[in-house]
Amino acid sequence: IPHGKEIKVFTGSSNPDLADMICKNLGISLGKSTVTAFADGECSISINEPVRGVDVFIVQSTCKPVNDSLMELLVMIDAMKRASAGRITAVIPYFGYARQDRKAKARDPISAKLVANLLTVAGADRVLTMDLHAAQIQGFFDIPVDNLYGAPLFATHYLRRFGYGREDMVVVSPDVGSVARARSFAMKMGLGLAIVDKRREKANSSEVMNIIGNVEGKTCLLLDDMVDTAGSLCGAAKAIVEVGGAK
Repeated sequence: IPHGKEIKVFTGSSNPDLADMICKNLGISLGKSTVTAFADGECSISINEPVRGVDVFIVQSTCKPVNDSLMELLVMIDAMKRASAGRITAVIPYFGYARQDRKAKARDPISAKLVANLLTVAGADRVLTMDLHAAQIQGFFDIPVDNLYGAPLFATHYLRRFGYGREDMVVVSPDVGSVARARSFAMKMGLGLAIVDKRREKANSSEVMNIIGNVEGKTCLLLDDMVDTAGSLCGAAKAIVEVGGAK
């Protein structure tokens, strides 16, 4: 069934407020659906209005609780597919399992690829997400993926607040893996760039080693794409203060 001109937005339990705001901006009502759970924890999805031939958007981050949120999304996609939706777009502002995008050591899974397969098999026709932890995850899908970036919005905010090219400010990447993202943001702001070099001892912990670049006496903007335990950001902030960063 080819998708038509009519669109409907639905949501699971992870982002109802965001879905409401999206619908208000579009001038449409949020699609009617019910998300419940059986006694053993299984999720149950009911679509409470027709979607035949409709261009459907499902807003659902796969955030904490990650597995429950992901399963809700998959079941809702399946429900839409079986209800003959014209096209199904999974809007996933936070894409869970994105950190597991490669085999870091022997016998590691590539869970990001598995999630991509699950979304495709469930029936998604397109995925729209924000700031993927690793850009190559787009290549894990056999369906179109739109990876949007939040940096322009942050840059606009800080440009209004501080202006362009201030000498007393610097953008800091909290680790080597975030350098490209931080560099792009720094260029938009006309600021210099510093990098925190760290060694990660184990999962969810990090040890800051040293700062590459000049942060002494400057206001530092730490830019990262994901905050879990905040260990990287807190460690980076501590290292910046130790070498004379103003704030």
